[in-house]
Amino acid sequence: MIKVLLVDDQNLIRQGLKALLELESDLELVGEAENGQQAINLVAKLQPDVVLMDIRMPIMDGVAATREIQKRFAGIKVLVLTTFDDDEYVTAALQNGAMGYLLKDTPSEELAVAIRAVHKGYTQLGPGIVKKLLTQFSNTAPTQSPLAPPSLAELTPREKEVLRLIATGASNREIAQELYISEGTVKNHVTNILNRLDLRDRTQAAIFANTFLSYLNELD
Repeated sequence: MIKVLLVDDQNLIRQGLKALLELESDLELVGEAENGQQAINLVAKLQPDVVLMDIRMPIMDGVAATREIQKRFAGIKVLVLTTFDDDEYVTAALQNGAMGYLLKDTPSEELAVAIRAVHKGYTQLGPGIVKKLLTQFSNTAPTQSPLAPPSLAELTPREKEVLRLIATGASNREIAQELYISEGTVKNHVTNILNRLDLRDRTQAAIFANTFLSYLNELD
């Protein structure tokens, strides 16, 4: 059973999401919070597996709450709830440890899939935020030149395949199925990719891959 904490300052939104969560037998809503400070207090008390975190809230917003949760509670995953105009907030939340984001009108089956994926450690990165993240990444990446870094050419053929699939948003399981290898092998490849390219996490790898995808294809 995956324990979920729901954080949103709008009661109507919480009720709607609560109704969706109750349809899933493997998801348990353990608590609700109206702002980031309440969320932190409930995380300490309830120890949820996944926190569905709204971004714009009074008292403490979702970015600050995400940062504090990641600092104080190891292993608890944060999945951001957002609207289309929250891109800058989502970027900040991802930089502070959120595993991904969902739009508030996400269909129930997609919501459940995203929660399960985040619980397993997979990043949920949708297309609506990619442009913002690419801009942010260009300002923080080790190589700020538009030319691909030499380290990209040093990837093995298999690592390049894995990186291409990361760029599509594929999970480790999906990559394993696509390449007919084990999930453990995929994890090893992802670790090697991050080390070779000097990237922090899978989210940066996805952004990096999309940035240099045409160059990556030319390497073959």
